Amino acid sequence: MPVTHVSGGLPTDTGQTVFDGRMPAAPGDLSVETHGIEPVPESNRYGGPGRLFTVWFAPNLTMTGVFTGTVGIALGLDFATALAAVVLGTVIGAVPTAYLGTWGSRTGAGQLPLARLAFGRAVTVPGILQWLSSVAWDALIGLFGGDALARLCGWPFWLGVLVMMLAQGALGVLGYEAIHRLQIVMTFVLAAAFALIAWRLLDGVHPVGAGTAHGADQAGASVLTSTIALSLTLSWAPYASDFSRYLPRTTSRPRMFWYTMLGLVMSFVAVQALGLLGASVLTDQTAAGVDKLLGGGVLSAFGLLAVALAALCSNAMNDYSGSLALQTVGVRIPRPLAAALAAALGFPLVLWMHAADTTARFQNVLLFVGYWIPGFVAIVIVDWLARSRARGGAAIDLAAETGRPQSGWIALPAFVIAFAAAVPFMDTSLYVGPVASALHGADLSYYVAFLVALAVYAPLRLRRRPQP
Repeated sequence: MPVTHVSGGLPTDTGQTVFDGRMPAAPGDLSVETHGIEPVPESNRYGGPGRLFTVWFAPNLTMTGVFTGTVGIALGLDFATALAAVVLGTVIGAVPTAYLGTWGSRTGAGQLPLARLAFGRAVTVPGILQWLSSVAWDALIGLFGGDALARLCGWPFWLGVLVMMLAQGALGVLGYEAIHRLQIVMTFVLAAAFALIAWRLLDGVHPVGAGTAHGADQAGASVLTSTIALSLTLSWAPYASDFSRYLPRTTSRPRMFWYTMLGLVMSFVAVQALGLLGASVLTDQTAAGVDKLLGGGVLSAFGLLAVALAALCSNAMNDYSGSLALQTVGVRIPRPLAAALAAALGFPLVLWMHAADTTARFQNVLLFVGYWIPGFVAIVIVDWLARSRARGGAAIDLAAETGRPQSGWIALPAFVIAFAAAVPFMDTSLYVGPVASALHGADLSYYVAFLVALAVYAPLRLRRRPQP
């Protein structure tokens, strides 16, 4: 019987376990990937950095991003101010995500499994949060994808969502290569579809030239809009190396970084700008807005199909990374089953969001699923840099690093303190922190969490002597 040893680091197998399994062998290999969180051996690596552009571009062309753009106008901003806030937040959030993505080719490991190096056994906390976040994102994106599919096929809402969840779950089960191949195709299909929607918007809808928020209220709304945009790109950070772990170790890291940056920034800015432009016609039920905007017939059907396919692309990645997170916390179930489970749990959450004030529930879920991420990012990056310094610039040997895990006694308190420090700066319809209220709604929680995690964790971690 195979035995798995876990000593605070990545699991190491003496034989076949649920953490190991079949890996795709080459581009286009669409067999079910049963391989879990075990690092991918160099002999099984393939592909080039260019595929990182499509895997980070296509899944963001969703109505979730469009709806996020409408929030800036709803807060009283004019088009130009809201767009500037969106671009700033998107770029800031994309930088750490793109950087973390370069770790995949260097280690062959996913992002949450790599977090064991910093957190040790305490990785259970961010691991559970990541798994719950993947389910929440299934709901955020499935809300619009399921609605679009229901309208396209003349189904009730719940049936459209159910079919959407079944399809994305199946893709998450197939795994890494199936997701990459679909994103390559969908990059062209969805770009064409959203260009069509943009053309119709430009034909009959005018951007908001003058907002209703002024002075301090405008500044607060700008910061909140920027933070929401940041939350979109940064939300991919705990997934980042999951989709680069099969790339060869020799893959250019600068090219990996910039392909990821371009994919994230171009897609998110495009869809949010579309939401800003069409805020007057894209209502809570954004699939209905698309249907009305395109005027029915073939164009409308194509647009609704694109919305559904975009949700499929994005949620398959949520389910895939969710499956790795679930294994990371120690749940010993096969990766394909874990991916299917995430899709199944997203279904009732979609129905809950759809049952009442979609705008408020959407914004609350969007922010809450990401508040833990900045502290997590700061901690894993500091630990990574400390290990790099200890190696003296030598190439990383993951097996050796796994033998030098942290106990978690530094990382977990820093993680909790960072989150607690951010609470007064949060702004949602469920809770507005006293600092956010004093700043006219400006949500600075993401920045505070990141900086506090750095301030607490870095001095303690960097003073530690490297273990032999």
